[in-house]
Amino acid sequence: MAPATIKDLARELKLSPSTISRAVRNHPDISATTKKRVVSLADKLDYHPDSIAQSLQTKKTKTIGVIVPEIKQPFFAAAINGIEELAYAAGYTIIVCQSNETADREVLVARSLGSHRVAGLLVSLSRDTQNLDHFKVLQRRGVPIVFFDRVSNDIEASKVVVDDYKGAFDVVEHLIKSGYKRIAHLAGPKNLSISKFRLKGYMDALQQGNLPFNDSMVVYGGLDDTDGIIGFQKLLNLESLPDAIFAVNDPVATGAFVMIKEHGLKIPDDIALAGFSNTYMTSLLDPPLTTVEQPSYEIGKTAAQLLMEQINSKDENFVPKFIVLKTSLIVRGST
Repeated sequence: MAPATIKDLARELKLSPSTISRAVRNHPDISATTKKRVVSLADKLDYHPDSIAQSLQTKKTKTIGVIVPEIKQPFFAAAINGIEELAYAAGYTIIVCQSNETADREVLVARSLGSHRVAGLLVSLSRDTQNLDHFKVLQRRGVPIVFFDRVSNDIEASKVVVDDYKGAFDVVEHLIKSGYKRIAHLAGPKNLSISKFRLKGYMDALQQGNLPFNDSMVVYGGLDDTDGIIGFQKLLNLESLPDAIFAVNDPVATGAFVMIKEHGLKIPDDIALAGFSNTYMTSLLDPPLTTVEQPSYEIGKTAAQLLMEQINSKDENFVPKFIVLKTSLIVRGST
């Protein structure tokens, strides 16, 4: 049996197809009585709006594209949860794609989502992204875009971040006040906004604590646990080991944690260790990891809210918003 259509409902109720369409979409011009009749018959006939047909008419869908570097990272998983909840409440579904931390893959998925006529995009940039032309093209085509966590000043769009600088400053200040004097930093990729702000917070905390900044104490790398392993191995080549390490994020800190233990060193007696993000594994380590709480779920939800505002805005001169969410220091046994 063929699925019911708008014409079937219109014929049964002796209404026009356009009235049925507006009633299904809860349009304010349609009376409550008519809406009730339409919804009742739609349920009886198991009618569902054809989203593909609607997208052909409006040139938009009720779908939001989400691009993240890696879905496996707990931070992005939590952010996606926040995005999905708000999108669902607004009547939208999401398509999640990952760039796998490469600019080329990011370009491909952005183009693919654009060709699927998504209503908007939520993006966290890959660590390799330098050029944002692929997003600027979509903007020119009228696709709203909001960036979160990893953002860039090279594009005019709404953005949601946490106070990476303050979070890094607070954790390094804590290390200094705890008596540590040779504090190393396992930094992220040089081009990423989060890496830049966390490095600046580290450097300024050293300066305020009257501790010298030493280039050799900063090891640049990626954002995975393997980068923490490699980073700590490089610190082993220093003439004197650091007495504390601040890692750019929790996965990098976890990699360093494993290597510290493997070399027979005690945490925090020989080397203190701190991360950033407060992912679930940090409280399970022994000793538990000192870290910085960033509200990943709220980041996703706030980014989705900004995107909904832009999608629904009738203002042709839409002004992008920049929102900074607070972090908080969580002190545990590793420091």
